[in-house]
Amino acid sequence: MTGTILLSLGGVDSTEAATTEIDHAIEYALDVAQRRGGAVHALYVVDTGRYGEPALSSTEILIDDAEDAGHDLLVEAEARGRKRGIRVHTRCCHGRPNEELPAYAAEIDADAVVLTGRRVPGRVRRELERTADTVVTPGAVVGR
Repeated sequence: MTGTILLSLGGVDSTEAATTEIDHAIEYALDVAQRRGGAVHALYVVDTGRYGEPALSSTEILIDDAEDAGHDLLVEAEARGRKRGIRVHTRCCHGRPNEELPAYAAEIDADAVVLTGRRVPGRVRRELERTADTVVTPGAVVGR
């Protein structure tokens, strides 16, 4: 049995609690992939709704910082997967997470989606549930 696991790494602050939460989400996604004999697709979305677009705003430094943080998280997830023999595909993009996450889940035909602890609007969760068998925020499972 194979599985395509989408791991969303955006939407948390850089606090110690958030770091623990991200670590837990990465490990959970890798565990699911290992059980299913599948791969993880780690996604980080630089939220243009929050920061704007680099060419259109004076917040370019904040956007660059967010993008750098995203790349660091993706590299970490990929390295952990490699240590466990699990393939981790990474993607960092700009956009609105509530649009990018369901679109990417559909694009890769995700079997499961692992979210970090941010609040996910009900409409987005429903879109993800239509695409994936399970939508998981480590600690709470919502499936169809």
